Amino acid sequence: MKVTALLVLKCTDPAPGSEPNILSSAIDVSHLGYFYRSSAKEVITFVARTLASRTPSGQRQSVEQDEYMVHCYNRNGLCGLAFVDSQYPLRSAFSLINKVLDEYQQAFGNSWKSAQLDNSQAWPYLEEALTRFQDPAEADKLLKIQRDLDETKVILHKTIDSVLERGEKLDSLVEKSSDLSMASQLFYKQAKKTNQCCIIL
Repeated sequence: MKVTALLVLKCTDPAPGSEPNILSSAIDVSHLGYFYRSSAKEVITFVARTLASRTPSGQRQSVEQDEYMVHCYNRNGLCGLAFVDSQYPLRSAFSLINKVLDEYQQAFGNSWKSAQLDNSQAWPYLEEALTRFQDPAEADKLLKIQRDLDETKVILHKTIDSVLERGEKLDSLVEKSSDLSMASQLFYKQAKKTNQCCIIL
């Protein structure tokens, strides 16, 4: 999973023929060959302007461009775009865009509304975000919690498996246990017989 570019654009000018202004951008094309990098940056800029100009205010869009997914969110004329690979989760991409737009508005307020030139505002946070959010769990806290739960589940399965690998069978443990009443042991045996036709994971 890779985030290739993050851009913030101004999309408020409704005049015909006017293009969105790129307020800030962070693009990492180091994974491409040296001679393709400048062309790739130009394509990213072109696609970003095109998609931002065609995303209505308050809307989100996702478009597939070559091997990238381009996600765009227009928040009242301030557009955030993320160029990610197809494995990057959709919810994480839009969480990342929301964080970038929040940070941008916190850093610059409404000064973006008067911007007339591209890259008129230097913003180091965007480069940091491009590096930090390569892992989707950093952008999406729910994904991080789910990943932690999955790891816990794997640990629990390994623990039960390790007990069984030592040669002890769960059946013999149930029979030997003095903690279980006869009714509980009978219930366990009945449940095991009933569930023999299928495997529950």
